[in-house]
Amino acid sequence: MATLISQNAVSKDRGKKIKRKNPDLEEPLPLDVLQETKNPENMTTVKPKKKKKERKEDKQAETEQAIEMKKLENVLFGSLYPVEFGKNIEEEEEDEESALFFTDRSANSVLSVYEEDAKTGEIEIAATEDHAPRKPVWVDEEEEKTNINISKVNRLRKIRKEEDEKLISGSEYVSRLRAHHMKLNPSTDWARPDSHKRIYNSDESDQENGDFDGILQTTEDLVVSGSSKLLPGLLEYSRLVDANAQDPSSGPINSVQFHRNGQLLLTGGLDKKLRFFQIDGKRNTKIQSIFVDDCPIRKAAFTPDGSQVILSGRRKFFYSFDLVKAKMDKIGPLVGREEKSLEAFEISPDSKTIAFIGNEGYILLVSSKTKELIGTLKMNGTARALTFGNDGQELVATGGDGQIYHFDTRSMSCFHKGVDEGCLTGTALGMSPNGNIFAAGSDSGIVNVYNKEEFLGGNRKPMKRIENLTTKVDFIKFNSDAQILAICSSMKKNSMKLVHVPSFTVFSNWPPANKALQFPRCLDFSPGGGMMAMGNAAGHVLLYKLNHYQHA
Repeated sequence: MATLISQNAVSKDRGKKIKRKNPDLEEPLPLDVLQETKNPENMTTVKPKKKKKERKEDKQAETEQAIEMKKLENVLFGSLYPVEFGKNIEEEEEDEESALFFTDRSANSVLSVYEEDAKTGEIEIAATEDHAPRKPVWVDEEEEKTNINISKVNRLRKIRKEEDEKLISGSEYVSRLRAHHMKLNPSTDWARPDSHKRIYNSDESDQENGDFDGILQTTEDLVVSGSSKLLPGLLEYSRLVDANAQDPSSGPINSVQFHRNGQLLLTGGLDKKLRFFQIDGKRNTKIQSIFVDDCPIRKAAFTPDGSQVILSGRRKFFYSFDLVKAKMDKIGPLVGREEKSLEAFEISPDSKTIAFIGNEGYILLVSSKTKELIGTLKMNGTARALTFGNDGQELVATGGDGQIYHFDTRSMSCFHKGVDEGCLTGTALGMSPNGNIFAAGSDSGIVNVYNKEEFLGGNRKPMKRIENLTTKVDFIKFNSDAQILAICSSMKKNSMKLVHVPSFTVFSNWPPANKALQFPRCLDFSPGGGMMAMGNAAGHVLLYKLNHYQHA
């Protein structure tokens, strides 16, 4: 049809001479009339009688020619004009037999724009419904032919799956790099479209999915560690920059303690300086240093609420430093007491009471708010060590008679007393954060670990007897989750042990073999358990990272 139309296209001049048998007919000329124009001999010409008829026939011929040209363009190039409904009814009837668009197979069988768009839309809809991964738009065939040696470059060895693996294909190399990137930079769940699709149809689905929305409506800490159990045997740790590297002490360190935020650390020693450091494990920036002229510091500690620092020495008085106001206050001597030294004390977990060790077995209770004496407790022997329990409502003490006393701080009375097995003189005490177990050390180097309920019930046999130290026990400390117990003695080099509490075995790779601890004097764990700081007699505060714990 296209060939016939192109060869028999009627010119404008010759179209005027064609006689219309029916001049009132407004339809385009049929194809057989166009074919007769090829033979001029057979064509009959009739001169119009009126000029109006000639003008009408001229307009009709022009309209016919325009329609035929549009048909030709549509067949050759597709539909370039929008469809107008209600017009050219005959054209629509004739075009129903042909396709709305055609496929051009001349250019390497590539789909036309219309078919490609239609099929791409179908693929995208199917992928959205089935949640299938998207297919790559373009694939490089050279990747399969290329081989890459990943054993020669040091930074590419981390993507090996086997130790002796050397050559991999280009496509495998690309996929491993992408997998390694996703491992180092995991995407957030809220950015994934599928993470927002939840089912709320039934109560069972809610129970299975859990109340995840409640997590975003609270300020409580979230459990990040995948495994909360610390395994015995070897302790994974790493040495960091010394906590006081920017300002080492010129005398022995007697106190180190982390603030409740886990980033601030205080140190105090016999050089009369109280120092504060911001702990990050890399620089450990020094924040402030306070010189106390008349008191070599024997002990310094944060109050559990983190608002102030209490420090003391072998003096009749002690100091209180307000962290908010940056103001130092001197308190004492205590009214009605003649103690010449207030060097040993403990602060209750509720930050309300400070317990000082006094003379002749007396324990002095001081209000942390008013700094006044509010009561005294009495032991049969001399008092050597203290620790609080049950959120400050109980006070445990030991001393020269080798017995362990339990006091009620509300009634100011002793409600239990028991003998520490094998102990002549008690020198150290430590209570776990949950208050279930406590440890007592003696001057012989033996540490007994007791279950509190069993001890108060009359069973005086310890859960475990630790005999790894040979000199007087000076310090006992549990970490935040009571899985590690630290015991140390300042009378011997490297005389410090870390005990795995669930199994009651010491970690075999502690202390380090290079004898870097020197003479340990004090120790503290960060609130999250990720850091451990230890002060020694050389004036250094050694900082270690415990890899099992995620946060400081």
